[in-house]
Amino acid sequence: MTETYAGQTTADDIVDAFDTPAQRLDREADAILQRDEMRSLGVRPLRQAIREDARAVGDWGRGRAGQLRHTVEEEPVRYAVYALGLGILIGLLAAR
Repeated sequence: MTETYAGQTTADDIVDAFDTPAQRLDREADAILQRDEMRSLGVRPLRQAIREDARAVGDWGRGRAGQLRHTVEEEPVRYAVYALGLGILIGLLAAR
């Protein structure tokens, strides 16, 4: 029988033997963006920008969900009728 490795794996265990042109370009771009002249222009690395933008979108979504919850709690019958009408419309379209 063969033995399998049952220990904890870490990211250090993964070895990328291939250095693709895309990986080299990514490293070079990150190095350029880390330069002081780029930082003074407000340029930030792509991963950092995406993380910050995702956080902003999440905050915006939570705020809008809170507003929606508050609005529905103020007029529950009105929005229940809207939901019923939308459900009927979707049901009619799905039946076609």
